[in-house]
Amino acid sequence: MPIVRNLGRAASQLLQSSGCGCGVSIVPVRCIGVSPRQVASDASFHSVTFSESDHPRVLITGGLGQLGVGLAKLLRKRFGKNNVILSDIRKPADNVFYSGPFIFADILDYKNLREIVVNNRITWLFHYSALLSAVGEANVPLARAVNITGLHNVLDIAAEHNLRLFIPSTIGAFGPTSPRDPAPDLCIQRPRTIYGVSKVHAELMGEYYHYRYGLDFRCLRYPGIISADSQPGGGTTDYAVKIFHDAIKTGKFKCYLKPDTRLPMMYIDDCLKATLEVMEAPAESLTMRTYNINAMSFSPEELAQEVQKYVPELQVTYNVDQVRQAIADSWPMNFDDSNARRDWGWKHDYDLPELVTTMFSYLGSDSRIAQAN
Repeated sequence: MPIVRNLGRAASQLLQSSGCGCGVSIVPVRCIGVSPRQVASDASFHSVTFSESDHPRVLITGGLGQLGVGLAKLLRKRFGKNNVILSDIRKPADNVFYSGPFIFADILDYKNLREIVVNNRITWLFHYSALLSAVGEANVPLARAVNITGLHNVLDIAAEHNLRLFIPSTIGAFGPTSPRDPAPDLCIQRPRTIYGVSKVHAELMGEYYHYRYGLDFRCLRYPGIISADSQPGGGTTDYAVKIFHDAIKTGKFKCYLKPDTRLPMMYIDDCLKATLEVMEAPAESLTMRTYNINAMSFSPEELAQEVQKYVPELQVTYNVDQVRQAIADSWPMNFDDSNARRDWGWKHDYDLPELVTTMFSYLGSDSRIAQAN
C-alpha cells in the first residue's frame, strides 16, 4: 500500500521538524485487506481475562426476542445489573425497560453499533438479531440484510475492539443431505432456507475471524427452544410453545407439522445455561468454535400425549403447513452433543416430563395440574 507508506513518511518528517521542539512518537500501522474498515494486523484480538472483581461489560443485540430477555436476566444476576445492556430496534415492555439498561441498536447501522461498543466499554457481545426460518422465507431480502450484512458489522466491530463474541446457530444450519439421527458437529451442511444458509455463513465467518485475526468467537447450535416467557416467533419448532398456550386458553390445538415429525428440543433454562457456560469456558478447553447442544427429541404427537396428562380435554388436530413441514423434514431428528459434554462439561437438566410440568407451572395452570394429579 504505497500511498499509506508515503503519507506516513511525509507525516513523520513534518512532525519531526516541528518548531516547538516537542518529541512526537509515531506509531506505525500496518493494514490488511482493502475493506474501508481497516484492522491493524499487529493488534491483539484476544479476549480480556476477567478477575473475580472485574466483570465483563455485556451487549445483547436483538434482545427482545425469545432468548435475549432471559439471557439478560441470567447475566445480570451473575455480573451485575448495570454491566449488561439489552438492545433492539423495538420499544421494550415496561418490565423489560425498568429491569436494567436498554438502548436502541440497529445492527445494520455500523457507525451507531460501533459507538455503543466504545461508549459503553463492551467486552462481551451476544448477537441475537436474526429473522427465523419461516419468517425469513417470507421476506428473503430482509433476512439477507439482517442475518448476513448485520453479521458482518458485528464481526468487524468485535475484531476491532477485542470482544468475546457469541453468535447462536441452529438446527436450521443442517439440510436434507446432513446425517439426521444424530447430526454430529462436523458433517455436510446444505440448508435450504435463507435462515439456515445465513447461520452456516455465520459459523464459517466466525471461525475464519478466529483463525485469521484471533477473534474469540464462540457458537452453539441450538435445537428448538421452548419458553413460557415469550409467544411463538415464527420458527418451525414454535408449535412446541404454542401447544401450551392453546391448551390453557382454548383446550384446542392445531399443529402445522405431521404428528410423527421428530426434532431436537430444549427448555430455555438449559439453553441459557449452556450459553453462559460456553462463554465462561477457558479457551484452551475448546476444541472447536461451534458446538451442538441437545436435551431431548420428540414429535408433536409425543408432546401432545404428555400435555394431555395435565389437560386431558385437549383436542389436537393436524393441518400441515407444507412450507414448515418441508423445513422440518430437512432438519436432524437428534443432535450429537458429545463434544460439548466432553470439552466444557455441558449437561442438560430438563427432559420432556420436567419440561411440560415447568411450562404449565409458569403459564398459571395450577388448577388444571391439581385436577390432573
